[in-house]
Parts: sequence; C-alpha cells; structure tokens
Amino acid sequence: MKKVNILFTLLCLFVSVNLFAQDDGDKIAGIWMNGEGTAKIQIYKTSSGKYNGRIVWLKEPKDPDTGNPKVDTKNPDASKRTKPILGIVNMVGFDYKGSKKWENGTIYDPKNGNTYNCSIEMKDDNTLNVRGSIPVVNIGRTDKWTRQVKKS
Repeated sequence: MKKVNILFTLLCLFVSVNLFAQDDGDKIAGIWMNGEGTAKIQIYKTSSGKYNGRIVWLKEPKDPDTGNPKVDTKNPDASKRTKPILGIVNMVGFDYKGSKKWENGTIYDPKNGNTYNCSIEMKDDNTLNVRGSIPVVNIGRTDKWTRQVKKS
C-alpha cells in the first residue's frame, strides 16, 4: 500500500509540473511591439502546440508611392510578392523549452526577404528578447520587444 501511495504522489507531481510548464509557455501569447516601433506581432499557440506570430499592425501600412497596402516585394518566392505584409505569419514553429525560453523557430523579415533561425527569451512579463541569426554560422542580432496586449 505504501508503494501505491508513493507512485500516486509521484504521478500527481509529474502531472502538475507539466501543467505549470504548459501555462508558462503560454505567457508569450499576446501582441508585441518590435524594437523599432514599426510593427506589432501577435504571438499565438497553434493546434500542434508550437508558437507562431503574425504581423497585425504596421506604423506605415501603406506604400507612400501608391497609397496601396504595403506588399511583400522582397519575398524570395515571386508568387508571394503581391501579398500584403499586414497579416503575414512571419514567426513559425517555436517550442517552449522551459525557463521562459522558446526555441527552434524561424522569423521572416519582409524588409529584406530573409528568414532567420530564431529564439526568444522572456525577460519579464512585458519584455521579450528576440534573437534572429543566420543559419549555420549563428551570427545575428537581438531585438527587444514590448508587450502591447496579453493573450489574444
């Protein structure tokens, strides 16, 4: 009987630790302003349990020459160059690794058409360090994002 109680206690502990870890991963969900103040990105959890992000606001949403919505002219895929930047899913595939860190994702920059490896670290509830780096050589930069809206 004592062994059953110990096993049950360990099982409950394991389940509760995993539930708290999942909740911590969801802390990233919400709308974040990039470091330049030029875009807001909504980070959300996908049905597969990964985290993605989409551009939901642009400081300058229209092309100054045409007055039309800005489109993804730098995209390496020519078929996507007429797609509006607003609404683009530009962050894909982040796994929550614990300790307020999300890894194994990529981030797309519509300013230059490049996709970078990306990791995210939450410094506090309202600050993210988003690090994009060139695959293989791991050279990159870190941008500080600030929370605009929690879970949305």
